[in-house]
Amino acid sequence: MKTAILTVGTEILFGQIVNTNAAWISQQLQNMGYDVMYHYSVGDNPGRLKELIHFAFHDCDLILTTGGLGPTQDDLTKEVIAEAMGDTIVENKECMEVLMSHFEKHGYKFTPNNLKQAYMPSRATVLPNDAGSAPGFAMEKDGKMIIAMPGPPREMTRMFEKQVKPLLEAKQDSVIYYRLIRTFGLGESMMETELLPLIDGQTDPTIATYAKEGECSLRVASKRPTREEAMAAVDEMTDKVTEIIGKYIYSYDDEDLINVVAKLLLEKNITISSAESCTGGKFAAALCEIPGISAVFERGIVTYSNRAKMEELGVKEETLTAYGAVSPETAEEMVRGLAAKTGSDLCISVTGIAGPGGGSEAKPVGLAYIGLSYKGDVKVVKHMRASSGGRKWTQNSVLLSMLYQVYELIK
Repeated sequence: MKTAILTVGTEILFGQIVNTNAAWISQQLQNMGYDVMYHYSVGDNPGRLKELIHFAFHDCDLILTTGGLGPTQDDLTKEVIAEAMGDTIVENKECMEVLMSHFEKHGYKFTPNNLKQAYMPSRATVLPNDAGSAPGFAMEKDGKMIIAMPGPPREMTRMFEKQVKPLLEAKQDSVIYYRLIRTFGLGESMMETELLPLIDGQTDPTIATYAKEGECSLRVASKRPTREEAMAAVDEMTDKVTEIIGKYIYSYDDEDLINVVAKLLLEKNITISSAESCTGGKFAAALCEIPGISAVFERGIVTYSNRAKMEELGVKEETLTAYGAVSPETAEEMVRGLAAKTGSDLCISVTGIAGPGGGSEAKPVGLAYIGLSYKGDVKVVKHMRASSGGRKWTQNSVLLSMLYQVYELIK
């Protein structure tokens, strides 16, 4: 069923709030097999709202709205929908009883304008709001359906889960199932090139690539009569994708790289320590976001200055003089010193140029060396990504490389 999402509120157009409702509803509908064709946002203007409803119904069979159901004068969604659907607003006794009970239960002062929330289109199916005072409703006419929900995300999500979802599930004739595959080390254009044999002429399942900061994702989706059929189709296509780009894949479940790495460290009980220069502790901070990581994360040291590298990790002054702080030699001595100091199963070091200044032709901004010590083996990996997004972008890029190197060692 072709669907449009219409969010109402001038505050959205002014940028005073972020329109999270549309994104959340889209995700729910896609999972249910509904085809979301459009996102619309309109201010608290009855004329434009009515025009937009008629416009959306030219191409869609279902409209979901959020916002404009409250008690104030600019809350006009209900009245406009009734007019657009050829209906009138009448007092709903059930809504009135629930409204009065809500105010009494919470000890709120009841003002006359709240009575507005007890009026509904005469043909509407009322959708109770157990997280607020404004009920929603659903209406149908000539094969078209519109569902109105409140704007506050807490109220909207509760109403969708309890009232709207069962209503839509009864009408759906298909299910969409998708898998989001995460990769590292493969750009979006190269990924598409590698997968062209699968992408060309695709019908179902479909494949779509998405670029993220420092990595790339792949969405494999299928729309079938049942969830089991859709899952089987996605599994089959996933196997084909893995045959082509499997060496770049680190997650088939849309997991962040830090979560994948932390899970492996915990499952295999691998202790880890870090020594960071250019990233300033981002690696350690990322690990510390994971609950329970204290079981394996021994320590993180920020050795930003040359003095710190020498005092904390035993880096030789002559190494720094001969090769510089940003060098494979320094990264190796950093990780060897860290391993000797901590005794952790896995140690990782990094030194690089985060920018925006400090780079040269020989050592440009974005250059970093990552030292790794694991089970007695020591190696240094060069990271080089031209900086285009500033210091923070460069540091995050290096962080992803560090995490991926750990993943490659312990997967």
